Amino acid sequence: MLETLVDAACALPPLRTAVVHPCDPASLAGALQAQSRGLMQAVLVGPRARIAEVAQQAGLDLAGTELIDAPHSHAAADRAVELVRDGRVAALMKGALHTQELMQAVVARESGLRTGRRMSHVFALEVELYPRTLFITDGALNIAPGLLHKRDIVQNAIDLAQATGVATPKVALLSVSEEVDPAVTSSLDAAALCKMADRGQISGALLEGPLAMDNAISPQAAAAKGISSPVAGCADILLVPDLASGNMLVKQLVYLSGARTAGLIIGARVPIMLSSRADGVAARMAACALAQRLLQHRAAKP
Repeated sequence: MLETLVDAACALPPLRTAVVHPCDPASLAGALQAQSRGLMQAVLVGPRARIAEVAQQAGLDLAGTELIDAPHSHAAADRAVELVRDGRVAALMKGALHTQELMQAVVARESGLRTGRRMSHVFALEVELYPRTLFITDGALNIAPGLLHKRDIVQNAIDLAQATGVATPKVALLSVSEEVDPAVTSSLDAAALCKMADRGQISGALLEGPLAMDNAISPQAAAAKGISSPVAGCADILLVPDLASGNMLVKQLVYLSGARTAGLIIGARVPIMLSSRADGVAARMAACALAQRLLQHRAAKP
């Protein structure tokens, strides 16, 4: 499914992207491979000598690729954000630096890329035993989001799912069970988010919650528990209670189930491709395809 997304995105104009501190073989190869496939026009931002050394050691060709010298990772993040603000690039891609380093530049109040919506991270996963792309949010950025933050997190994920062709995404709001329990904050938030969707504060999707994980993705589990819902058992989007649970869920799917994944931060002025340092080239290319589709989706909106 993710490879199909990449193939389709190759037909779109390449996305001019600042690749921040691509100083390891995985991040540099991912950017250059995406460029060779026509997914992006890479602007490498980081220490020129170090990037050239990595390219030489990995057998990568930098000919024809723009490179903007920055002495270290913090400076590279600041310079990449400046390129966005100047209109020189339309997206960012994380290289070999910590997420916190990049996000410090992105969220800076005066010089960053804030919008009126909370930024959040969405994983798109291809899981062999699940028949559709599964979007999980937020397992990488917001540590313990409150209700209003979750509203933005859900809307960001809905926008991305729609950009990939899911007209009306089905959103499962995860908790420990399908029952609202005053002692379990995630169940209260789930119930409130459903009412917010009823009132138009969240749009474009079907929401159901609280739901336990099995009820969200297994029709058999949902039927056994008597849950009648168009979302239960066939969710497109999983909203997790907090960063820790989302991060563990995604890594379990990747390392125990062989899931393929790509990640994107949404809610900034431009999409931010936030691959893990352990991700390979395929994950970085899929993230680029997601960013392309999201920008195309935004441009098509009236």
